[in-house]
Parts: sequence; structure tokens; C-alpha cells
Amino acid sequence: MATVPSIDALNSGIRLNHLAALDIQGPDAEKFLQGQTSAQVSLADGRFAPLTCFCTPKGRMLANAQLMKVGDSHYRLLLSASLLETLSSHLKKFAAFYKAELTPLPGLLLVGVGENARSVAETLDLPLPNAPGTQSTNPHASVLCYPGDTPRWLFCLEDDTLIETLDDEGGRAAWQLADIRSGLAWLTEAQQDHFLPQMLNWEALGGISFKKGCYTGQEVVARAHFRGQVKKRLVRAELSNIEAPTTGDTIINEANKAVGEVVTSALSETGSIELLAVMNTKVMEEAMPVYIGEARLTLLDLPYAIERLDPEQLAMGLAN
Repeated sequence: MATVPSIDALNSGIRLNHLAALDIQGPDAEKFLQGQTSAQVSLADGRFAPLTCFCTPKGRMLANAQLMKVGDSHYRLLLSASLLETLSSHLKKFAAFYKAELTPLPGLLLVGVGENARSVAETLDLPLPNAPGTQSTNPHASVLCYPGDTPRWLFCLEDDTLIETLDDEGGRAAWQLADIRSGLAWLTEAQQDHFLPQMLNWEALGGISFKKGCYTGQEVVARAHFRGQVKKRLVRAELSNIEAPTTGDTIINEANKAVGEVVTSALSETGSIELLAVMNTKVMEEAMPVYIGEARLTLLDLPYAIERLDPEQLAMGLAN
């Protein structure tokens, strides 16, 4: 049974147990990450926190994340908790050649806060960033502004006694619903090594730098972009009078042919199910009816255009 979202709980501050952090620290931390991630690592400067992803040599996503800089030669990845150990083990194979240490932080307290964020930031002596993808940090905490119509911030607390938080499913449901409405899909273990980054609209969100040098999977990702070979895209949709689908559930057309799959879903305030799914672009081009089982999906608008957005452009806009 899907959980009813609670904005009141989110406003009070809720534990984001579905997310986790991976720290990369050391003299070679930036150089190491530069060869592994789709982000231009130098853009992560303690103010701008770019989206990023890690790929196989075939360009398939192992994880997507947000990259924060929390100290000198000290970076932090925020990602799905289900991928924390997998990504850490993968990256450690390459980190052995650098002066860089990887530390999974499954116990680090990650707190999502809505409209009460300013008072929480004041308690932690943190400036509250106002633009999505921006952060501030101090020795005991950091905060990151998230996108969407629902005001929300993510706090990382080195000391879990600094503020009171709720372990509330309704608050987490409200956070995940806000992600869906923002067109922001976090890869989980269930779909690892399955999608090109563009299939989750990652370049439209500024999560891929096409101006940086090589990284694992870069050649495939770049070729798919410049040759227009991406035939599947992330879409936002709604279902009525149905139980929430699960990750990987098949989406079919009227001929009972598979045309997509569910990435994530959440119950809305009105009782419908809102979801993100990867679907064939032909579905959108021809406006064909699509279904999960016998329930028809209603396609909804995304809050961004499906076109390349360079993270360098985003960082420059914040600097001006």
C-alpha cells in the first residue's frame, strides 16, 4: 500500500533513509573523480553541487548522484542507499592508484526539510542556499537546495543530536513525490547497468559535461548524444484507481507490446499515482495510448525541456 504524502512532516524535518552518502577524500580526490564521473569535478566548489553519474564502459549507469564539496580535497556523493556499497566497491578498484580514500557513510544523518529549513539552518549556523543545486557547509553540517515547486532542502549532519528529526514515511513520500514532479529519477539497485544517462534525461538536468575529458563510458554517452541515438526517455505520468506499480513494471501499448518500464512512483495528495518511467520516444511522438496492465497512463508535462543543459552554464549562471 502506497504511503500518503505528508507535507507537514516534511516541513518539520524527516530522515531520508532511502538516500546515503559516499565520501571521497585525499590529495588526488578531484583527479580520481574526474576520470570516473560525468561531472566536471572542478565545478563542485562548495557552492555549486552538480548532478553526476557513473557508467560502465558501455555507457550504462551504475549510479547517479549529486556531487558536493564539503572541505579541502573532500567530496561527498549523495545517491540511493541501495547503491552505496556497490558503487563504493566499484570505485575502490580504481582508487587504489590514487591518493584518495573512499568512505561509505550509511549512518550519516540525511534530513529533508521543507518550509522550516531556515530555522534549521540557523540552528546549524549555515547560510541557506536558495537556488537548486547549490549548497553551503561548515565542519559539522552541510545543506543542499533541491528543485521543485515544493520548497525543500537536504541537510547532512555529522552529529545526529544537532536537531530533532522525524522517521516518518509520509514525509519521505512527500519528498519522493517532489522528486517525481521535478522529473528527477534516482537510480536504484533494481535498474543498475540498465540505462544510458540520457534515458533518465540526465543531460537535460545538467548531469553530463560534454566539455570535459575522458571518463568511463564517456565515448558511448557522447556518441549517443551527438548522433541522436537515444530512443528512450524519462517521462512523467499519472494513474488513477490502481495500486502503486513497482520499479521495472512493464508499460504496454494497445497491441500489448512493451514500450517502457516504471522507474519510480508515489501516491499523490489526491489519491492518484504519479510516476516516472522510461519509454520509447515513439510513444510521445505519436501520442499513442499506453497502459500498466489494464490501467491507462496519462502523460504529464516535465518541468524542463528535453535538451542539453551544460553544467558549466549552470555554474556560470550562479556566479553572475
